Amino acid sequence: MARSVLNETSYFGVGCRNELKTELKRRGFKKVIVFTDGDLIKFNVAKYVTDILESEKVKYTIFSDIKPNPTVKNVLDGLKAFKEEKPDVIIAIGGGSVIDTAKAVGIIANNPEFIDVVSLEGVADTKHKSFPLICFATTSGTAAEVTINYVITDEVNHRKLVCVDPNDIPIIAFNDAEMMVSMPKGLTAATGMDALTHAIEGYITPGANPLSELLCLSSIRFIALNLKNAVDNGKDITAREGMALGSYTAGMAFSNVGLGIVHSMAHPLGARFDIPHGVANALLLPYVMEYNKSSSLKKYADIAEAMGVNIKGLSLEESADSAIEAVKRLAKSVNIPEKLKEIGIKESALRQLAEDAFIDPCTGGNPRPTSVKDIEELYHIAY
Repeated sequence: MARSVLNETSYFGVGCRNELKTELKRRGFKKVIVFTDGDLIKFNVAKYVTDILESEKVKYTIFSDIKPNPTVKNVLDGLKAFKEEKPDVIIAIGGGSVIDTAKAVGIIANNPEFIDVVSLEGVADTKHKSFPLICFATTSGTAAEVTINYVITDEVNHRKLVCVDPNDIPIIAFNDAEMMVSMPKGLTAATGMDALTHAIEGYITPGANPLSELLCLSSIRFIALNLKNAVDNGKDITAREGMALGSYTAGMAFSNVGLGIVHSMAHPLGARFDIPHGVANALLLPYVMEYNKSSSLKKYADIAEAMGVNIKGLSLEESADSAIEAVKRLAKSVNIPEKLKEIGIKESALRQLAEDAFIDPCTGGNPRPTSVKDIEELYHIAY
């Protein structure tokens, strides 16, 4: 039996953000706290939503003190702002960092016994659904707008808290490609490869089911077709919408079936060195695919086909190799770093990173059993 937790309502397409008017009226929301970040205010992306709030005469305040790899402090500061404003709903405008912060605040607002934040790690036994949360995705990567996951950095212990909670699911998700066209090339590439990592890890995890497999393969096709175009020409709405769909479908899948050690290895890179999550995943993905190949040959052949590779006449092993090569080509075409030393990681840190990665909740979803030694060796190969 497969169980899936999904959004109550989702909107897609250019201009779909305007449906916020209908939803606000239907649900009776009259006071809003907006979670976003400084860059999205600076580049007028948040304005796409705040203009709607103003046109509908809905009172709102903005909380924007959120950094990439958001911290416990960001959550506590956001919670303080939330309590001061006493809103009817939280609206999050951003990528994973903003939405993850808003999720944590929404959960704690209705489950105050978790106010320390760190106790939310893993599968927390929350009793109540999150405070109402509406999400506007501005990147195509984490799919936080549809998942039951969020990740907060414990800055004291240099750890990423991977939190999994069906109660945190946003009530409404918006994917409006017009809100994504100002994404810089590097962010488009990194978040897009993050989405591809979700799709591949979600497809090969032992917890996969027929629905998740269908969603993951669709996601891989969308991303293979659209990522390069989205990076090269950010105003290509067709490519932006393709990436939004690729990210969202992967999110629906992995949120319900889990991930693997690409994420386990990426999380400590963010926690200890503040490496952007998408960059870490994108860099590590080919190396981990090599490691997992023997346990997933048939699925790798499926991935190759979804990436657009003609595998006719190839053996299963050759087909699997072609999937890895296709991922490497795509990553290179959008200028993803290939080695950890390129992003400032010291070789002396690899043992600690491996120990952190091994105890990460995502490790249990890897198709091939692993160890601290195996993970350390993978870090060295990627170094």
